[in-house]
Order: sequence, then structure tokens, then C-alpha cells
Amino acid sequence: QVQLVESGGGLVQAGESLRLSCAASGRIFSIGAMDWYRQAPGKQRELVASITSDDTTNYADSVKGRFTISRDNAKNTMFLQMNSLKPEDTAVYYCAADVRPTPITRGRYWGQGTQVTVSS
Repeated sequence: QVQLVESGGGLVQAGESLRLSCAASGRIFSIGAMDWYRQAPGKQRELVASITSDDTTNYADSVKGRFTISRDNAKNTMFLQMNSLKPEDTAVYYCAADVRPTPITRGRYWGQGTQVTVSS
């Protein structure tokens, strides 16, 4: 009943930028923390950035200073602005969120992923 849909991925050259979006829809009472993960081929999924409901943010060391996470609570949407992209940023990017469909229920929801490819 809750869906997360990522968009904005694509193929770019090193040094360029992309902006990912994650839109939550369905039965939503409130959304807590929201996260961006990524998984490169042959590697484990890793946490890239997270943002709480009061906009406290955290970043993986590998993206600090280059990526910016933000959210629009009115639109149940989260963003990841990715600047100065590097080939090692190539991965499938997933959004995840802690959602309360009702005041007494809570779940962890994931998007289907969007591919980001950075060529050298």
C-alpha cells in the first residue's frame, strides 16, 4: 500500500551531476527517516546518505562534500543531488523510508532502484 519510486538516474561523464528523486505514495500517515543506498556490481549494498524527519543528515565518507540529501515533506519526496560524479559512483541507487501507513503501524519500504552510470 506504500510505494517508493526512484527517478533521475542515467549515464553521465565523470565530473557531471545528477539529481535523484524518490516519491512515496499510497497510504501514508507519516514518514520518518529516509535513506539512499547504492549497490555496485559484485558489491554489498551500502548506505549513501540519510535524512531524518527534522532534516538531520548523514553521509558516507565517500560522498561527503559531493552529494546532498534533502526532502520535501509536503510532497513525500526525497532527493539526492550528486555533483562531481566519479566512475566509482556507478551503481543502482535505492531509496528506503520508515513509513507509518496509520498512527499505529510502521514499516520499512524500498524503491525498485535507478541505475547511475558514470563514465571516465
